[in-house]
Amino acid sequence: MKIHFLGAAQTVTGSCYLVEACGIRFCVDCGMHQGNSAIEARNFDIQNHRPADIRFVLLTHAHIDHSGLLPRLAREGFGGPVYCTPPTAALVGLMLEDSAHIQEMEAEWKRKKQNRRGGQGGAGRNVEPLYTTEDARRIPERLKTVEYGQPFQPCPGIEVVYQDAGHILGSAFLEVRITEDGKITRLLFSGDLGRPGTLLMHDPAVPSPVDYLFIESTYGDRNHKNEADTLEELAEAIAYSYSRRDKVIIPAFAIGRTQEILYCLYLLRRKGKLPDDMPIFVDSPLAIRATEVFRDFAAYLDTREADVMGRTDVYLPQLRFTLNAAESQALNTLAGPAVIISASGMCNAGRIKHHLRHNAWRPGASIVFVGYQGVGTPGRKIVDGASSIRLFNEDVAIKARVFTIGGFSAHAGQSQLLEWIDGMRRPGMQVVLVHGEEKAQRTLGRLIEERFGLQVSIPSYLEEMTLEPGAAPHMFVTARPSQPHVNWSFLLEETTAKLDQLKRRLSDAEKLPWEEQVDIRDRILELNKEFLSVLAQL
Repeated sequence: MKIHFLGAAQTVTGSCYLVEACGIRFCVDCGMHQGNSAIEARNFDIQNHRPADIRFVLLTHAHIDHSGLLPRLAREGFGGPVYCTPPTAALVGLMLEDSAHIQEMEAEWKRKKQNRRGGQGGAGRNVEPLYTTEDARRIPERLKTVEYGQPFQPCPGIEVVYQDAGHILGSAFLEVRITEDGKITRLLFSGDLGRPGTLLMHDPAVPSPVDYLFIESTYGDRNHKNEADTLEELAEAIAYSYSRRDKVIIPAFAIGRTQEILYCLYLLRRKGKLPDDMPIFVDSPLAIRATEVFRDFAAYLDTREADVMGRTDVYLPQLRFTLNAAESQALNTLAGPAVIISASGMCNAGRIKHHLRHNAWRPGASIVFVGYQGVGTPGRKIVDGASSIRLFNEDVAIKARVFTIGGFSAHAGQSQLLEWIDGMRRPGMQVVLVHGEEKAQRTLGRLIEERFGLQVSIPSYLEEMTLEPGAAPHMFVTARPSQPHVNWSFLLEETTAKLDQLKRRLSDAEKLPWEEQVDIRDRILELNKEFLSVLAQL
């Protein structure tokens, strides 16, 4: 039996584990890679999947870093079913169509930019979208729903049980039992594991002991604040901007986090900490539609919050939904305080980028981060203290007050991960850490080894693992390295050479008409600004 790590290996994006067992190949999740340009380029490079040979996909939940490559996989030859829970089936269709729309818009923007340059810049694969809206709309017909706790066999020799992971609506961890040559191997894929006591979701179910545990480690090096502290921080952000008659900008994932924020705002209103004259705008078509799905599947939510989510018009009377682009744009000129919840949660796409452009430079505004910010994303740069960020080819100063509220996370913290492992551990169980950055994984791995005496493996991107019951996994790299070397010397030589050419030609510039000299001067000033922006990042 083999496991290929095609994503979420020493990173928190692009979850995809390709399993070879019982003479077939299947995937657990098929997520989109999100981050810098080198990471996102992996989305176009899926020959390692061999899509036509994949029999089926087991989808843990709807988030795009777990589902976002499904249309691309199907476009390249995958023709099998995708198994998931009923709420996930309802949400993933929305997620994928929204993702396709964003990619089509970005591809069109790149094509126009090339055309404005007279075709310069090199036509390449990234000019085309990763997949189209039509590609995304074909995925729902592939979905086969399964309920929590009901075993099923997607093929002979493989039995799967979905259990409630408590992460978002419909999320699951997977118990997989594989029988080969008369031997039974039990695997568990955690997907994204939720926190006990979180708002809206049930606590994660108690798993059965397994031979191999593939567990997420997003917060393997730290714990979250409690609910009371989280609410107080959100109340502080609201009070700060309300007193300055300015806006609170909340980048939030459309599915799960937006709905949780709405519930928290209801709690603050009940406590008298949300002014009645402070409107709340959900500015994300996807989040609006997802909220309707939450209402439809309220039976899957914790009962204490289901009624509130079903009657937001009563419990949050100042709540408004912006249904079109014109209503969204109007928020940029809206006078007075307001709370704006918009996607994407990491600020790398969607309407949130416009709201940051119009508000990040305002000292009276607040930017409230309520979820994990991936490496290379604008959100991560702001959280890490950047003085400015690049938005729409413009450097935007960060003068707004920044709040990072970890207590909203839908992922288990360090102590909760350890407690969950402790409840299922058995002698000889092998632990494989996935979906986490290396620092968090090293910290969590050391604690697991010290406390439980279990062996821990941390695979890297494109690594392959061979599993044999009772033995430690054997890992080896089967393809190119995950992080291509950046040749800084070459880049510096190229830049220096161009600067030398500029110096040599400046004498000719003095012979040009004054208008042309001013134009060249302005372009050099723009280059200087770019250099300053890069230096500020180092």
